[in-house]
Amino acid sequence: MSEWQKSNWRAKPRVQMPDYTDQAALTAVEGQLSNYPPLVFAGEARRLKQHLAAAGRGEAFLLQGGDCAESFEQFSADAIRDTFKVMLQMAMVLTYGAKVPVVKVGRMAGQFAKPRSAPTEVIDGLELPSYRGDIINELAFTPEARLPDPNKMLQAYTQAAATLNLLRAFSTGGYADVNQVHLWTLGFTESEKAEAYREVANRITDTLDFMRAAGVTQETAHTLQSVEFYTSHESLLLEYEEALTRLDSTSGNWLAGSGHMIWIGDRTRQPDGAHVEFCRGVLNPIGLKTGPSTTAEDLKVLMAKLNPTNEEGRLTLIARFGAGNVGEHLPRLIKAVQEEGANVTWVCDPMHGNTIKSSTGYKTRPFDSVLREVREFFGVHSAEGTIPGGVHFEMTGQDVTECTGGVRAVTEDSLSDRYHTACDPRLNANQSLELAFLVAEELSQLRQDRIKRQAG
Repeated sequence: MSEWQKSNWRAKPRVQMPDYTDQAALTAVEGQLSNYPPLVFAGEARRLKQHLAAAGRGEAFLLQGGDCAESFEQFSADAIRDTFKVMLQMAMVLTYGAKVPVVKVGRMAGQFAKPRSAPTEVIDGLELPSYRGDIINELAFTPEARLPDPNKMLQAYTQAAATLNLLRAFSTGGYADVNQVHLWTLGFTESEKAEAYREVANRITDTLDFMRAAGVTQETAHTLQSVEFYTSHESLLLEYEEALTRLDSTSGNWLAGSGHMIWIGDRTRQPDGAHVEFCRGVLNPIGLKTGPSTTAEDLKVLMAKLNPTNEEGRLTLIARFGAGNVGEHLPRLIKAVQEEGANVTWVCDPMHGNTIKSSTGYKTRPFDSVLREVREFFGVHSAEGTIPGGVHFEMTGQDVTECTGGVRAVTEDSLSDRYHTACDPRLNANQSLELAFLVAEELSQLRQDRIKRQAG
């Protein structure tokens, strides 16, 4: 990477990025950010890469989740805590099902920018720039609100730093105690409709009781009361990303200091584009969204560009096809990976391909469609003899009504009750935990099948 410079992307075609009208203000903000401390550190990014490598080999499992788009207005300590809490609960259930460590990565402390299907939108005859996330402009439909403002990058940095500070405190300060997490989960399974998951919860209780009896307690095992928690976001606003990129003195490589893991979206994965150019040069683990339009040839070129040394844990392929489409598209991409002998970690994003418009006018995602795509993802990997390495959800710890279905059923008529997302619909706390139980069943079955094959 010696020839790579963090500003090289500026010479490449750029898409899904704003055109700032005040260049002097943009330059001032970039200069200010470049003097700020990085939000994450190279050692943390390298450690996450090792965990993702284990997930790619089936020795760990990735749980990646959080907001569709973080909001300045809805930012609060309670919201961070609630999402962190649900992710811990999900991770415990998945750990029990998979019998391997669960790598916890939040879509947090940086998920401020969003790609859009059109650069402008029209309401009542007025055409204005699309809302692109709070780091760029505002949701209100006025010319002033929709004007890209570079100073919003400074607010995003401040919010990301505060979020990371709280997450680090929660991770190591006793809030993540395994017994406490399990008590929260038991509360969910007490409901009549969640009876199907009670048996798993009871087996986890028995396991924890056995560990205590064997002398494995918070006092004797520090890992029972602390967790490793990482952050991730789509690397979309490259001015922000470049300003926070730092040279790692230990390795001499560049670090994207904005988050532990960054990913390239389905709309920005042009092999000769600015986003691929930026991401190829940083040491962080990189995610790459792969959808129905991803060709085998494009994937091969992208893998070579983003991971030229074929390093394990470097590249995570995040599959997002939509329920009913996985069988058509995932096998051909798996074949492309195998033909190249590439090391990748396969992850299922069952959210983005399953967005529909409800009869009441709200964008939503049916819980059953999300679950169906996850099951299809596992089914294809089982048939191909490859490793399903993780799941990627848009979710929140809040009691929102944005996705329909689940044991505490959200109906289309109830979407308006608590529809708070700034962009796409998210699973609420109960739906997220229910999905974890269902994914855990898939992982448990996968593990049993593997044991049978090895024995036979």
